[in-house]
Amino acid sequence: MRFTKKHIYFILILSTLVSFTNCGVYNFTGGDVGDAKTFQVNYFQNYATQNPGSTFEPGMDRDFTLALQDRILNQTSLDLTNSNADLVYEGEIVEYRISPMSATAEQTAAQNRISIGVNVRFTNSTKEDADFEQRFSFFYDYPANSQLSTVKDEAHKIIFERITQDIFNASLADW
Repeated sequence: MRFTKKHIYFILILSTLVSFTNCGVYNFTGGDVGDAKTFQVNYFQNYATQNPGSTFEPGMDRDFTLALQDRILNQTSLDLTNSNADLVYEGEIVEYRISPMSATAEQTAAQNRISIGVNVRFTNSTKEDADFEQRFSFFYDYPANSQLSTVKDEAHKIIFERITQDIFNASLADW
């Protein structure tokens, strides 16, 4: 049997359609929202000073709350709401620490580390066995001869990206 262009196009189209229908509800971010339609991210209060050695960083509570909202908005089709959401994220910032990581021969710091820790409570009203409370943290290392003010924005961005992705994975990724 000899295949014509018409047969080849038909086979290609058919195999493409079969491939897409087998994907079901999968999306490329890995998020599985189930039956949920809405989410809310309650304001993450900054309680870092209650942890010995931690300091208070003004505005970080607002910035982290917005970063988590943006992560979920960008990786799901869920709608952000202020109340009665299917998925609720809440918690507090429990650590903000700047500490020396390595020393030079002169016994001074060669590298510093910014560490941020966040306690998260996740509630899923559409799938109650998915609820959890968990601590997430990450860090950013920078040269000790750099001023904190020059690296802080980049450090927070990188740390927030990692922590919000970890929160997303723990709550919605079905790996």
